[in-house]
This record gives sequence, C-alpha cells and structure tokens, in this order.
Amino acid sequence: MPLSREAIVESLRGIVGTDAVVTDERILIESSVDNFRKLQNIFDVHTMPLPAAVVLPVDTGQVAAILRLADEHGVNVIPRTGGTATEGGLESAVPDSVIIDGSAMNRILDVDPYNMQATAQCGVPLQALEDRAREHGLTTGHSPQSKPVAHLGGLVATRSIGQFSTLYGGIEDMVVGLEAVFPGGEVARIKNVPRRAAGPDIRHVVIGNEGALCFITEVTVKLFPYFPENNVFLGWTLKSMKTGFEVLREVMVNGYKPSVARVYDPGDAGLHFSHFAAPDDCVLLFMAEGTAGIAKATADGIQAIVDRHPECTQVDSAYIETWFNDLCWGPDKIVAEDERIRQTRNVNRTTEVAADWSSINDIYEAARDRIVTEIPDITMMGGHSSHSYINGTNMYFNYFFNVVGVGPEEETEKYYLPIITIICEEVLKRGGSIVHHHGMGKARAPWVRDEYGSSYFILEGLKKQFDPNGVMNVGTIFPLGG
Repeated sequence: MPLSREAIVESLRGIVGTDAVVTDERILIESSVDNFRKLQNIFDVHTMPLPAAVVLPVDTGQVAAILRLADEHGVNVIPRTGGTATEGGLESAVPDSVIIDGSAMNRILDVDPYNMQATAQCGVPLQALEDRAREHGLTTGHSPQSKPVAHLGGLVATRSIGQFSTLYGGIEDMVVGLEAVFPGGEVARIKNVPRRAAGPDIRHVVIGNEGALCFITEVTVKLFPYFPENNVFLGWTLKSMKTGFEVLREVMVNGYKPSVARVYDPGDAGLHFSHFAAPDDCVLLFMAEGTAGIAKATADGIQAIVDRHPECTQVDSAYIETWFNDLCWGPDKIVAEDERIRQTRNVNRTTEVAADWSSINDIYEAARDRIVTEIPDITMMGGHSSHSYINGTNMYFNYFFNVVGVGPEEETEKYYLPIITIICEEVLKRGGSIVHHHGMGKARAPWVRDEYGSSYFILEGLKKQFDPNGVMNVGTIFPLGG
C-alpha cells in the first residue's frame, strides 16, 4: 500500500529515531543529485524530484527494517555512503525517494595482520581504513582519486578501482567477504574465505550492484605488506599514444606488475606535465613497488622494454614522484574546482572505458576525433590509460568545455550526454566495455542492453529475483521505462 510523504517520514522515525531522519529542504535538494549533475549544486539550480528523507541507520537491523518498509509500500530507496558517485547513481529519479545514508555505520571492526584482512562497516572512509592498516605496516592497496572522501560501501557497490590496480587489482579482487541487506529485509552474509568452488561466486551479485539490488552493510578486504621506501618511479616522453599502448601491452604480457602504469596523450599530459613535456608530447610513466628485490626487478624489466622503443625519451624520475604525491582529491581540491567552474563556467568531465589491445587505440582516436568535431565549445580533449591487464587496458577520456547559451541545469543534456553517447557508440562497435570503473549509474543505463548483448537476461534475472517490486535505486543500471 503506497505511503504519503508524511507517512514515509513518520515510519522512518519509528525505526531509527527522529534525529536520524533528515527532512531539511536544503539537504534534500542537495541530496537529489550526485556529480553527474554537479552544476546543479554548484549553481543551486535543481531539477530532480525531491526525496522524502535522508535516513542514517546505525546497524544492519535498522537497514533491514527500512528495506522491509520500502518493499512493502513501494518506496524507492537510494543507498549512499561517501556520495562521490559521478554517473547519476545517487540522484533521485522519482519523487519521495528515501536515501539510506550509511555514513553513521562507520566502525572498523577488525584488522587482522595474521590473516591479512580487515573488516569494516560500509560508512568507514577508505582513508581511515588505510591509516589503520598502515599502523601495522600494511596497506589496502586501494587508492582511487576519491580516497580521502570515499567510503567502503560505495566503493564496493560501484566496483571501483584504485590507482595501483595493475598490482593489487580492482575492488572485486580485494573483497574477501561481505554482508548485505536485500529488499524485504533479508540479510545475507558471505563468509571470509580465500577461495571456494561451491557454485558461482555470489560476491559478484553484490559487488558492483550500485544499490540496484541491495544495501552493503559490511565488507572484509585483503591487506598487503607496505614498503614505500622501495618505490621506483620511471617516466618518458613520446609522440604517439599507439606506441604508449604498445609499451603497456609488452609490460603486461611479459608478466611485470607495476603498481602504476599509465600513458597520457598531449591534451591530458598538458594538465600535469607541462613543466617537462612539450605541447605535442605524450607521457608514459610507471611506479614499481614491493620488497626491494621485486621493485628493482620490475623497474629493470620495464626499463629494458621501453629501451626497445627509441621514440621514448626518459625524464627525471623526480618529476613522476612529484606527480604521484599529489594524486588524490580531498575536500580542498573539490571546493577549489567547484569555485573555478562557478567563476569560469568551464566544466571538466571524464568518461572511462575498456577494450582489448587490438581495439583501444582505434577507440581512443575515433571518439576523440568525433568529440572535437561534433561537440561545441570544447576547450580541451584528452585522456590517458591508467589500468592495464594482460589482455587489454582502459581509456580514461578527460575533456573540458565552456557552458554557452544554456543554464547550468541544461549542461548535462547539451554537452555531457552527447559526449557519453559518442564514446559509447565507438566502444560498442569495437566490442569494448562502455564503463571501466565509475559504474553505469543512470548516465550510461540506456546502453545496458547493448553492453550485455545476449547475456542481458542474466542481469535482468538478478533484478527480478532480488528486487521484484522495483524499490532499489530506480533508474540505476536498469533504465527507467526498461
């Protein structure tokens, strides 16, 4: 039976208490979007339906009670922790949604150096868990650019990846076990074991679900030894992205595992490396880490591979180390970037994809050329590859445009979505994936059937099985209207 907005709020107060149910209109307005429509918050112009409330549970039992309420009465719920999403996964697609904010579930439950794993609630900031691991001489190995502000639950829900993925893997490689709550209040705990062959790996029903199937309450992740004193930095300039991709391919197929392996095109390189790179230079860089022997062997192997490419000119490793030390974006950089956009109306967006080695350069060139030709007001079009595998790599498109002739509420439709469309079209025609690590959200949901092809019925079956009443994050992964 449907509930009125007032009844939703009162029912939530009965579960978590009055203080844990936020109905302040300003907070609700700001919570109706994520960074997909970030200009709406920057310029305080909002178009999305207003949520009924933001609710802050403190334990799994409260989350289960909220999801029972939502499932019984058809109330859309939007799971959220750190709020750093970029693809619209956190925006309210329908009126009177309930945002379940897990940030109050913020306890680190266990750090186990013997079994090399740590368990934390969904609202633990990744930086807090990393700091605790460092006290034991360990690291999570996970370092997305959002590390200072991202929370563990959201990182798992979006299948995130960190800047050291070539060595440590993505979040899916780090998760040992977890706890999640499904619609109707069903609590599922997947136990912590190093591996098992007891049927399909059901962790992957939860990892990457983007709140469209369940709410993640607790996660156990691997830990790794931490030897920062052994880090080795390497960098080169070169004139061709195609050569850069080939060097990355050779490093990966020869079995080396640098923690950082990247190639930047001239546009993107100009944002970071203009103090040593010419305007038409690409920049290739690596970091090797681990025990002293492993770091040295990795660096020596990479050096030997790059030496076979005379196009590459080596640069002082101090340049790369300086860049490395300023990778993450904390609140100060976010505030500064918002203010820059407010003053200039020049907006920076990114879109990341993945493909095999045979296709990635063609995707890069085709999408880049179409964007600069078809999209107005582009002021910079570039990109880099930052996550490589033995059979392929990613491409992270980075682009700036001036918002001209439209209000902030129309920026997404005039610029961002047309750019995403071009990129998705060029990726899909070459057999790549339209999303590497930011998640589908609502931004890329229109292409979900094309992304999955004949396997889409498996994904659709998960939605029908675990959320038959359609109350979990309407419009995310599964587009509105089917």
